[in-house]
Parts: sequence; structure tokens; C-alpha cells
Amino acid sequence: MSGLELFAATLGVIAVWLTVKQNPWCWPIGLVMVLLYSWIFFEVKLYSDVLLQLIYAGLQIYGWRQWTRAGDAQQGRKVSRLDGQSVAIGLGLGALGGLLLGAAMAHWTDAAQPWLDAALTGFSLVAQLWMAQKRVQCWPLWIAVDVVFVGLFLYKGLYLTAVLYGLFLLLAVHGWREWRADPALRT
Repeated sequence: MSGLELFAATLGVIAVWLTVKQNPWCWPIGLVMVLLYSWIFFEVKLYSDVLLQLIYAGLQIYGWRQWTRAGDAQQGRKVSRLDGQSVAIGLGLGALGGLLLGAAMAHWTDAAQPWLDAALTGFSLVAQLWMAQKRVQCWPLWIAVDVVFVGLFLYKGLYLTAVLYGLFLLLAVHGWREWRADPALRT
């Protein structure tokens, strides 16, 4: 555990809490956190997670724009639901991305957990995109991903990061409850 990991973890908790509360400041704080974690994951050879953090950086900017400028009269997105077909397509793309990335990582790198790390990357990207679009389905997907991430980080000795993802898991449950109760879903 390093000071950098502690700082990144603290920013992560703040960013996810702000996301649950639909506060757009979650995005710039999240941007700093993902850039720090890209370095941390590089140091422990979780290369798919490095790639994930770098893509998250772009999604942080996209999310900030969506939450502050998209929608009616530039007021930002409202919480909404995806239809079943869109959920299936998103999950299928996450699985396909995970398989392709896992094959690449297993073949061309010394990644510690190429298949698991890649699968988590694929599904995390789907969850992050849905979060940026304020889709309520992002939360149950985050719950599933966070459970597995906790185990992976415990295995890799990233104990503070495992605790962080345990907190993310609790916040995801809270976020799912709050977003399902959002008045925008009833209109």
C-alpha cells in the first residue's frame, strides 16, 4: 500500500459518492483518480486495468459533458432505463471485448490475470458508458463487477484497493436504490 494508492482510493470514494448523488463534479475528480490508478496498475502488471483506466479518462470527459450539457435546454441528462435489447447488446459487447482483450493480453504480455482482468475491463467499460448516459442499469452491472474486482485485488495484494472496491460495491447498491427512485424514471 502506498501513499499514491491511498490518495487515489480517497478520490475514488469521493467520485462514486458524487455519482450516486448525481453531482457532475464526480467526473473531474474521477479523471484524476483513473489517471493515478493507471500508474498503480501498471506497476503490478494488470495491463488490462491500465488500459481500462486510460479509456475511463476519456469516458470521464464524456460523462462530464453528458451530465452538464446534454438534454433539454443544456440541463444535462436525466436518469433513464435501457430496454432489454440494449442491455443484451451492451453485455454482449462487454463479453466480446473481454475475450478479445484477454486473448491479446495472454498472447503478447506478461499480464498476471489476463482473462479475468480483460473480462472485468470489458464489462466495466459498458457500466461506465451506461453511467455517463445515466442509465439505471449501470448499478447492477457495477455491483457484479465490483464483487469480482475485490477478489482480484485481494489476490494481487492491493488491499486498500480491495477495500475501495468493497466501498464501491456498497455505493453501487446505494446508487441503484437512489436512481431507481429518481422522479425522471416515472415520467
